[in-house]
Order: sequence, then C-alpha cells, then structure tokens
Amino acid sequence: MEKQEAKRLGHRLVLVVYPFQGHINPMLQLATILYSKGFSITIAHPQFNSPNHENHPEFHFVSIPDGLSKTNFSPPNFMAAISALNSNCEAPFQQYMEEMMKVEDPHDRVACVVYDGLMHFAQAVANNLKLPGINVRTSAAATLLLFAVFPDAHHEKGYISFPESLAQAPVPELQSLDLKGILGSTEIPTPILELRATVTDATKKASAIIVNTVHFLEQQTLTKVQEHFPSPVFSFGPFHKLAPSASSSLLKEDTSCISWLDKQAPKSVIYISFGSMVSMDEKELVEIAWGLANSEQPFMWVVRPGSVRGSEWIELLPESLKERVEGRGCIVKWAPQKEVLAHGAVGGFWSHCGWNSTLESVCEGVPMLCRPYFGDQGLSAKYVCSVWKVGLELEGVLERGKIENAIRKLVVETEGVEIRRRAKDLKHKAELCLSEDGSTYNALNELAQHILSFE
Repeated sequence: MEKQEAKRLGHRLVLVVYPFQGHINPMLQLATILYSKGFSITIAHPQFNSPNHENHPEFHFVSIPDGLSKTNFSPPNFMAAISALNSNCEAPFQQYMEEMMKVEDPHDRVACVVYDGLMHFAQAVANNLKLPGINVRTSAAATLLLFAVFPDAHHEKGYISFPESLAQAPVPELQSLDLKGILGSTEIPTPILELRATVTDATKKASAIIVNTVHFLEQQTLTKVQEHFPSPVFSFGPFHKLAPSASSSLLKEDTSCISWLDKQAPKSVIYISFGSMVSMDEKELVEIAWGLANSEQPFMWVVRPGSVRGSEWIELLPESLKERVEGRGCIVKWAPQKEVLAHGAVGGFWSHCGWNSTLESVCEGVPMLCRPYFGDQGLSAKYVCSVWKVGLELEGVLERGKIENAIRKLVVETEGVEIRRRAKDLKHKAELCLSEDGSTYNALNELAQHILSFE
C-alpha cells in the first residue's frame, strides 16, 4: 500500500497506550510504523507515566484522566490497578471520542481504535461508537492462549480447555512452553481470572489482532491462536526494527557506556538488565556483583535507582568488590539497550526476559541468561531456553558460584558453542523476515490494506 493512499483517504488511527515502559515502547513504535504507512495518529494515554509528547511531534496526544498514582501500581495492588485503570478511563475516553467524531473532518476521519490488550475498555468504547477495534499484544503470541486458558467451570462460556485442546492436536512448540506448568497447579486467584476473561472477551470482539512477534519464532503458536480467535492475526514484529528511531524511554539513558563498550574485546561483555520494574534485596545485589567479578568477564550492569530495596543505588556494594572490578565493569543507572545489544563487544545478555528485551536480544544474535520474575517473563524464558535453545535459565536462589559458571558457559566456554551458534542463526532469520517479501514486510502491508477496508 502506498503511503499516499491512506493520506488521501484521510484515515486517522487512535492508539490507546497502557502506561508502563514495556508497553509504551512497542505502542509508540507501532504508531511510528503506521504513520509511515500514511495514517494520521492520535495517542490516547492515561495521565500516569505520560510519554514525552515532544519526542513525537508528528502525533496528536490526548491525556485521559485515570485517578491513579504510582502507589496504586505496587505489586500487591497490581491487578486492582489494572481494573481501576480500565474503569476510570472508559467514560472520559468515550467522551473524547464522541467529541472528536462530532467535529470530524471528512479528510481526517477516525478509521479505528488500536489499543493495548490490557486497556480492554477501548474495545467497549469502539463497540459503542460502531468503530472497529484492533487489539495489540505487546507480548508473545502465546500469551493470547495463556490468557484464554481457564478451569473447566468456565468451559461453557467458550474459553479454551487447554490440556484437552493440546491432546487433540499435539503442538511441539506449545508442549515445550509448558503453559500448564506456567499457570501452576494452584488455584488461580479470582481477580486474575476476571482480568483474563475480560481481556479474552475484548480480543474476541476485535476486528483484528496485532502481535509484536516474528512469525518463524512462534509459527505453531500463531496457527493455534488463529484457531481460537475469529479475527485475522497480523504478526509483523519486531516493532523496534521497523521504527528504530522511536524513542520513548521514561528514564534517562546513559549513552557514555557505549564508549566503554568500544574498548572491550568482541563478544566478551555480559550485559545485565532486569527492566523497568524488577527489584531486588541487598543479598541478591551482592551475590550478583561477586558472581560477575569472579567470572572474570567484562560486564555492563544496569542498576536502576530505587531497584535495590532499602538503597538509593549501589552504595551497599562493598568497596573491595568495586576495586576488584574497576575497569572491567561498567555500572549505569539506565542504558540505551538496543544500541548496547547491537554492539560487537556484547557476547551475552542476562535478562528478566521481558518480551521487548527478548526480541531485541534475538534480533542481534545475543545469547541469553534468563532470570524471569513475574507476568509473561516465565513464558519468554521457556521460549529462549526450551524452544529456540539460545539461552540458559538461572533458577532458584541467586548464588555467586552459580552465576559465575552460567556466565562463563554462556559467553566463552565450549559448552555454550551451540547456544551461541543458534543465537546467530536466529538473527539471520529475523533479518530475512524484515526484508522485502519477508513475513513481517508482507503482514504489515496486509494490515494496512485491512484497515483501509473498514467502512
């Protein structure tokens, strides 16, 4: 589809963002991608964690009152906060959309609402206004199935009885993911069940589903997803490769770390970052530090201010340890991660396995050390270690000897040769998908045509 075609037809897309770094990044990348296809873009976002409007002068931004503060989003309150966010934002968003459509320019009409899957209220508003809604999954396609797996009590409502579904048509990729194991054998708390039911219902009512994934990475899973959801599924990730200049970090990136990387040997550095939400205690901080020191590998470690409980930053690290790693270690508060992973000096990535980090690592051919903490991170770690086999999982209590051995195995020792080779192969396959007539290239064009077909 030519960019001019969307411009000429005056299609505006309203994107609804979920207010956390791991969701804001891919949604703004998606907005940039769709803008490049000729669509006009409005970004609707809660007041909490507002993205920086100045980074994207090409978009129109609207802030939705949400009635929430940072304390609402601490881990114990997380499910309640998602529920409150959807309840509080629905009415003001509907009001904004109604006003927008009243004064609508025929050369700039709203074509559809494109929303993060966790902002399910946007589908209800789209339904009320008789607009198409497009559901965006900023995590793996497999999470669509994970959300739709329910106990037998929900079976009559049309949700998936997943173990039975797999028994009928065994899918090796899904069996390796062990979705049933990730869900756990314990009873699922009611708030989580309710959220999953609501999100799944909204997804089934969407006019299309977009997944930030690469088709070959989840090929069998995507086939299974399409069996269970009636709308067309478009997988054209990784978004960050299609919109490389879309900057949306809520934290200030320390770019000086790149000059430090320039001085390191090729494929020698282990890069460590646990994302924008994970926290740790003093013991874990110290064990990680000694594990890094004892590995004798150069390392770049992101320690987010406030991420160590009871500490501002790294003041709890012993001076003897700081002296031991001087020159060999680079500790920063936040890093330009995509640039770091693309650097030739980086030979491994120790990650919490957020989906964005996982895709970024795969696309640069960097093998991973996986330490998932919550949410869909366990699923991403399963993909990395059990399906694609491009990483190792650090399980159990963090202990310096275990950390030292895992780093050396991943980055330098002969045991990790096959892992490193497979990581390189995945990078090559991802590049093919992004090239003309690759799966990502084709799926993006198909999505653009699908949006233009809405009347």
